[in-house]
Amino acid sequence: MGTSPKVDGCAPIHVFASSKSWIEGNATLQLQQVAGLPGVRAVAAMPDLHPGKYGPVGCAVLSDHIHPQLVGSDIGCGMGLFQLDVAARKLRLDQLAGRLHALDRPWDGDTSSVLADASLHTTAFDASLGSIGGGNHFCEFQAIEEILEPATAAEAGLDRDHAYVLVHSGSRGLGFSILEREMGNGQVALAPASEAGSAYMDAHDHAVQWARLNRRIIAERAAAAARADLRLVNDLAHNMVERQADAGGNVMALHRKGAAASDRGLVPVPGSRGTLSYLVEPLAAMQTDALASLAHGAGRKYDRASMHGRVRVKKSDVARLERNPYGGIVVCGDRGLLAEEAPEAYKNIERVIADLVEFGLARVVATFRPLVTFKKAQSSVAAGASRREKSWKEDRR
Repeated sequence: MGTSPKVDGCAPIHVFASSKSWIEGNATLQLQQVAGLPGVRAVAAMPDLHPGKYGPVGCAVLSDHIHPQLVGSDIGCGMGLFQLDVAARKLRLDQLAGRLHALDRPWDGDTSSVLADASLHTTAFDASLGSIGGGNHFCEFQAIEEILEPATAAEAGLDRDHAYVLVHSGSRGLGFSILEREMGNGQVALAPASEAGSAYMDAHDHAVQWARLNRRIIAERAAAAARADLRLVNDLAHNMVERQADAGGNVMALHRKGAAASDRGLVPVPGSRGTLSYLVEPLAAMQTDALASLAHGAGRKYDRASMHGRVRVKKSDVARLERNPYGGIVVCGDRGLLAEEAPEAYKNIERVIADLVEFGLARVVATFRPLVTFKKAQSSVAAGASRREKSWKEDRR
């Protein structure tokens, strides 16, 4: 689509999406609003761009102020890809799907010890460690479908025969509490070097590390269900802000909302639960304009409310929604969530990846097919009550 110059005091917007990509008008409008926020210097939009609560999801924003609302409430939300020491062909998917129901129950590990080992202090939200959460979060067993860059895959230790676990989750109620505190009197813009800016960043950085630990624990619980050990391939947050110095030594804030960092290794880019996921290698070209960021997934095409009218969830339809085209299983006892997260709700992941490749941002290292996707196991009635109780805690994109 191209780049818009600075107009009427708004920062330039670099859009890395071709004319073949579908981007909702409201997302484009939100991009323009973000570009006009105090101190914003540049905006980069990815092909998975879609509307969010306080700004578009699927973008990076460089500013001389910290804007907590651009990070959102699920601070540190991201993707963790792990390799298991078991062959994918040896997994009995029906049995594995049944054992994954344990993810609905609280983690029974030593919370104090794992927090101490991660150099994290305790919070009122630590009982949520090891839990996936709602919305678009998931834990998915995968198998490699194809390796397109053998040398890069070998360097990363990828093995075509092994099973993998991809975890998408965040900081749960912890991140929400931080945003709620910052926005008690509305949207704010914090000077990075100020006392308020430093206080936010301290809380933010703790939540980012908490979310990373949460993904690790979820992956370990999933690995235990498969009777396997695991190894981290990479873990990247896509809701975060980082302070960095510009060429003049000024402190800047690089925000990512639904955008993965492209300057720290291979990037998992999942599709919907009915499509392949991708592992891509970031490329140097265009990274300056892209603000060292990449798409974090397929991106929503339809909002959650509209999906209830687009997808039937009668008993006769559930069987279709609980399987994927690759013969895999979807575990989701909440029929409402089953509809909201149906593959039809998401953009075409092949088109998103094609845009990243065509703009010179990344190349595909490997693709992964879904084996078992876990959302939640509880019944729709229980899940509905749970969502109402927890909706204030989560960034429900």
